[in-house]
Amino acid sequence: MQGVKRIGARMALLFDIWLFMAIFLLRISRDQCADIIGGRESIPHSRPFMAIVQGEHMCGGTLIKSKWVLTAAHCEFNETVKVILGAHSRKKTEHSKQTIAVAKQIPHPGFVFNTSDNDLMLLKLKRSAKINRYVSIIKLTQTSADIKAGTRCLVAGWGRIYKILPIHSDTLQEVNVTVIDRRICSDHNHYGSSRHLITKNMVCAGDKKGRKDSCSGDSGGPLICNGEQKGVVSFGEGCADSRYPGVYARLGKNQLDWIRKITRGYL
Repeated sequence: MQGVKRIGARMALLFDIWLFMAIFLLRISRDQCADIIGGRESIPHSRPFMAIVQGEHMCGGTLIKSKWVLTAAHCEFNETVKVILGAHSRKKTEHSKQTIAVAKQIPHPGFVFNTSDNDLMLLKLKRSAKINRYVSIIKLTQTSADIKAGTRCLVAGWGRIYKILPIHSDTLQEVNVTVIDRRICSDHNHYGSSRHLITKNMVCAGDKKGRKDSCSGDSGGPLICNGEQKGVVSFGEGCADSRYPGVYARLGKNQLDWIRKITRGYL
């Protein structure tokens, strides 16, 4: 009987420890572990080009034409994938939301899954989105030139809330990140020490102290610099690690030509 009491007391103690840790994690400041790490909640509907791409898992995306969404190829959606436009909250009913099924998924022909090179995919919607104050088309970059190191850019998405717990944000979040020189991003102190090769089709961006980053669930969302989309959230080693900043698929000449070719003739 005493043994049973001891086991019960230990279980109660373990539960108390678990409860304390759960409360502690939920109270950690946003600078330490927010979804788009170190970011903030977007002003509702201030990023009307943002899309939630929902299949067996969730990714982000952007409306680039009324019938086309740009996202990441590695997301690999099933046949029942749908796009939600005009959302601020993922879970709440909002009159601004438009939910549209996807008719076709077209990954970039140069996409390599093992290396994440050319990590881009176009989604053709089954019907055109209604353009209004809640839903609009993003402006893609007008130049294929590389983004200069030190350029401040913006990333947005509904990704993970905590680095430790797999909880996604209900509301759209955003954060400012800084472009990092590709040579630095590739050196032995950064991705040069990992299995990832940083190619000319990629852009690295983050924070020197590792406090600002995109995270799991933000894939496919935009990297916006000087008011134009210049990249797509692709991958990273963990989240908000100064050694491994976020890596984005770059919209260079090859990628922009491909987008124009595929979407030509479609609104």
